[in-house]
Amino acid sequence: MGTAPHEHEDYIIRVQGLQVNRYNARVLDGIDWTVRPNENWVILGPNGAGKTTLLSCLMAYVPPSKGTIDVLGARWGQYDWRKLRERVGIVSASLLHRIPDAETALAVVVGGLHAQMGLRGAAMDDDARTEALAHLERVNAAHLQDRPWGVLSQGERQRVLIARALMPKPALLIVDEPCGGLDPVARETFVRHLDQLARDKDAPSLVLVTHHIDEITPAFSHVLLLKDGRTYAAGLAAELINDETLSEVFGADLHVTRRGDRFHLAQVELASSTSSS
Repeated sequence: MGTAPHEHEDYIIRVQGLQVNRYNARVLDGIDWTVRPNENWVILGPNGAGKTTLLSCLMAYVPPSKGTIDVLGARWGQYDWRKLRERVGIVSASLLHRIPDAETALAVVVGGLHAQMGLRGAAMDDDARTEALAHLERVNAAHLQDRPWGVLSQGERQRVLIARALMPKPALLIVDEPCGGLDPVARETFVRHLDQLARDKDAPSLVLVTHHIDEITPAFSHVLLLKDGRTYAAGLAAELINDETLSEVFGADLHVTRRGDRFHLAQVELASSTSSS
């Protein structure tokens, strides 16, 4: 359906007036967002802000009720999105339980060439093996190549999934809340590996979805703030991540500090749930 997409020099993602209605409720309302080449973005917002629905729209799993979605030069509804997905890598917790426990980390990565979970008994040629090892090295996971998936920690699995997503050489890589369930050390380790990848001149454009500001490293220069299914603000992270803006987005009194080059929440003050009689 439609002609092949072309590399658009002005944007990687362009969302205009996006509205999504589901089950008689408006889930997204008037989302405007543009990701340009050489930009790495964070989608930030509380639970229920619309982050997951926006991702589902980008991957064409949820159709827009109104507005336009352009990804890598292709417009939703005018191109076969199944082909476009081959050029968009995604790392999500939903993939973790779909991979056979006996599959080695190397096989999981090679499976990314064919958009399948592992090799499922297929042969691995030398070129694919070499390329998979190179991607494992990019995420500091080459030592995991022969380990079965079932014995990998969750943090190790996330790094292997990133290597897998890089196999088809995507132009865009989306990382969806990758640190959920990780202990503090594993979480910080993963964040640093992701920052290192984002700084790689050969890396695809990255979009990180999170609701934790301490996962935002300097390699992610821009932030899209969502609240109640709407774009609250979009722009430079250094300008938007502050007490006033985040307090409005998350509906609490938040106090943001900087430790080195990272953001942290110093204090969270909740509104009282009781009222005087």
